[in-house]
Amino acid sequence: MIGESAKRNRGRRVAVIGAGSWGTTFAKVLADAGCDVTIWARRPEVAQEIQVAKRNSQYLPGINLPKGLKATSDLAQVLRGARLVFLAVPSQTMRQNLIDIEPYLDRRSVLVSLVKGVEKTTTMRMSEVIADTLDVGPERIGVVSGPNIALEIAKEQPTGGVASCADLQVAQEIATACTAPYFRGYVNTDVIGTELGGVLKNLIALAIGIVDGVGYGENTKAAIITRGLAEMTEFAVASGADPTTLSGLAGLGDLITTCQSPLSRNNTAGRLIGQGYTQEETREQMQQVAEGITSVSPVLELARERGIEMPIVQQVQMVLQGRMAPKDLGPHLTTEDGVPQPELSLGTDRPGLWRRFVNRMKGTAA
Repeated sequence: MIGESAKRNRGRRVAVIGAGSWGTTFAKVLADAGCDVTIWARRPEVAQEIQVAKRNSQYLPGINLPKGLKATSDLAQVLRGARLVFLAVPSQTMRQNLIDIEPYLDRRSVLVSLVKGVEKTTTMRMSEVIADTLDVGPERIGVVSGPNIALEIAKEQPTGGVASCADLQVAQEIATACTAPYFRGYVNTDVIGTELGGVLKNLIALAIGIVDGVGYGENTKAAIITRGLAEMTEFAVASGADPTTLSGLAGLGDLITTCQSPLSRNNTAGRLIGQGYTQEETREQMQQVAEGITSVSPVLELARERGIEMPIVQQVQMVLQGRMAPKDLGPHLTTEDGVPQPELSLGTDRPGLWRRFVNRMKGTAA
């Protein structure tokens, strides 16, 4: 099957915008899947190193990149003839990057977000930012998400991801483009759920990092992960997502990876904050963006609009703002009135489907 994917990808021209750890890793996946890949780096010296040495020593030290992978700092060159354009830039610069690439885009190009964040000023998801900035329909906007720690994938440790687009055929095209011997692409048409899974799990990973930095053990972390998944699901469903997406790779799978891996930027940021570092000191130590930190406020703003309670995310915000000591983070222990509450509440007029989902979460038969 993998060989068939490589055959289907032969001659498929794709572009990757962004040469950080995830952009470079995904460019490697696409090249190993048989695509003709060019990656754009903002800094010419990074593009030169990838093009000539087949390395990106700043973001993927020790990783040899495919010989066929090309790199440039010229947007016109990277976008020329590209049917699929994968976007791997910080969420807060996505809009400006889209403005920069617009003059060079082919009218048939599909824009695929690899970014797990929301725009702070507008609270838009990245697919919404694409639609708002460029004159493209939903059939030309895709998302890829899942349990994707960049360095592990760059080392070709097997995993998978979900390619999502309102047009199922386009989702299948995206998934085919990134199906390599060590990476499997799955598909759905639930762009909202797929995207929100990638956004919301970062906030829960911050909480896990904080309590880990404090020194709390596995019971605390398991409770926060479980309650965090409930918060993620309630928020996503209220936003129009299919709840089953949150139990898949883009939801639960990504949540597990991000919460437990020492390579997770959000987990690392939370751990440093839990150990007493300020946000500024945390940024200096990491030298990378932890998308969760910038997503906390806009997600809580959206939650208030939707009437959703997110106590874990609320307490993360309090810690980040200095209004709560990291050791006091225990949102899974409290309710407003002290009365025990159900584990998961999905207000819906489709009780059959969602009751089966809740029962599955509880480990019982539907």
